[in-house]
Amino acid sequence: MKNKINLAAIIILLTQITIFGQKDTSITSGWVPKAIVGFNISQLALSNWTQGGENSLTWTITGNLGYDYKSNDWNLSNNLKLAYGTTKLGGQGFRTNDNEFYLESVLSKKIEWVVNPFFSNIITTTIAPGYNYNGNQAMEIANFFDPGYVVQSLGFEYTKITGFKTRLGLGLQEIFTNHNRQYTDDPATSKIEAFKLQFGLQSVTSGNVQIAENLMLSSSLTLFSSFKSLDVWDVRWDNSIVAKVNSWLNVNIGFLLIYQKDQSLTTQMKQSMQLGVVYALF
Repeated sequence: MKNKINLAAIIILLTQITIFGQKDTSITSGWVPKAIVGFNISQLALSNWTQGGENSLTWTITGNLGYDYKSNDWNLSNNLKLAYGTTKLGGQGFRTNDNEFYLESVLSKKIEWVVNPFFSNIITTTIAPGYNYNGNQAMEIANFFDPGYVVQSLGFEYTKITGFKTRLGLGLQEIFTNHNRQYTDDPATSKIEAFKLQFGLQSVTSGNVQIAENLMLSSSLTLFSSFKSLDVWDVRWDNSIVAKVNSWLNVNIGFLLIYQKDQSLTTQMKQSMQLGVVYALF
C-alpha cells in the first residue's frame, strides 16, 4: 500500500521513584540520617510520523543524602547532593544533561550568644565528563574534579529563627584542574596553572517556608568573593518546591541559578520537574 502511514509506537513514560527519610526533630542528640533518591525516565518513539519530531530517550538519577549529628554543645551537618542524566535525540548518541556533585559539611559550637561560631567545607564538581555540544564535535569542558571547587569558611552563624539560618565568614577557595585549566589559568603569567587559591568572604543563607499544608519551598543562596575583586561574587541559588499530592505521591520542582565568572560570563540556569512515589527508608 503506497504512502501508507503506520503509527507503530508512541510511548511517553515519566517515572520517578523517591526514597527518603525525614529528619526527626524530636531527637536532641545523636546521629540523624536522611536519604532521597530519584530516578526519572522519559521516552518517545515514532514510526512514519507525519507531524514531525524525533525519537528521544532521557533519564536522570538524583540523590540528596544527609547525616547530621546533634549534641548539647555541637552540631555537625553533612549534606550530599548528586545528579546525573543523559538524553538521546534521534540518531545522535547519548548526551549529558545533568551532572552535579555538591557536598557541604558545617560544624558549629553552641554558645550563649545570638550567633554561634562555625567551620564549613563545601566541595563542588561534576560526577562524570561534561561536554559542550554547540560545535560539530563534542568538546569536554568538565570532569570529576576537573575543575573541582573546595571552599572552607570560618565565622559565625545565626539560627534563632525556625526554618531559617544564615552564616558569614572568612573563606578560602581552592580550584583544582587537570586538563581543563581554563578555570585556573592566570593570564598574567606564561605558565598554565592547574591550581588557584583565593582568600575572601563567604555567605550562605537558607530557609524553608510552608506555603500551604501540602506545599514546601526550600531555598539556599551561597555567595563567595575574593578579597582581590570584591565587586565580583560567585553565586549559587538553589531552590525547590515539594508538593505532596497524597500520602505516597510528591511533585518536585527545582530551579538552580549559578554565576561564576571563571566558568561563564553569563548566568547559568537549570530547571527541573519530577513526579515521585514516596517511601520512608529511615
